[in-house]
Amino acid sequence: MGTDSTAALSLVNIVVAQAFERWSPPLHQEFDTNAHHDQCGQTLLHDTPELRIWQTQLKPGERLPVHRHSQDYFWIALTDGRARQHESDGTSREISYERGITKYFTLDEGQYHLHDLKNIGEDVLSFLVIETNGKRNGTG
Repeated sequence: MGTDSTAALSLVNIVVAQAFERWSPPLHQEFDTNAHHDQCGQTLLHDTPELRIWQTQLKPGERLPVHRHSQDYFWIALTDGRARQHESDGTSREISYERGITKYFTLDEGQYHLHDLKNIGEDVLSFLVIETNGKRNGTG
């Protein structure tokens, strides 16, 4: 679905659980409830039919709720940090970010990426999410 930036920066992405292992009933419910939630960040900085730019700053232990990406997007890490992400296929990942790294995702018609994100590091985790192409398939 996505491709890494060409920069020589590291993104460590480790699968820590599969098949919904260790998921709580409230987490399962949040995936059902937020299946079409398209708020992909904390603060919407720019919103046009072609482009939406979100900024997120997660304090240690803070979490971005389950949300749906339904158009092409990329993110840019503004700080180093660590996060845990649960995905709709039942995979849980721990991700280490390095400031400046970027990851780009291309989504085909009808394809989406549904996940949450929790800062499990000791410092603020900050990034931008830029949605492109103007297709708004989800509702929020």
